[in-house]
Amino acid sequence: MPRIARLLFADDDQEGADRQTASLAGLAVALLLVVIGLFLVRTLHAKCVVEDCLLAGRSNCDSVLLASH
Repeated sequence: MPRIARLLFADDDQEGADRQTASLAGLAVALLLVVIGLFLVRTLHAKCVVEDCLLAGRSNCDSVLLASH
């Protein structure tokens, strides 16, 4: 195989590897954002339940707080 042909194939292999690395990095960032989003949803829901209990004028909201964990 001529030297120029080997260099061209090496560049294609490197570009493919770079594309795969970038795709995996993008997937990791997307998964991290999903995990953070789920954590925020759970936390905000728990706070909402306690706030609803307090706004309803109840005095036993401690049981609601313990049940939400």
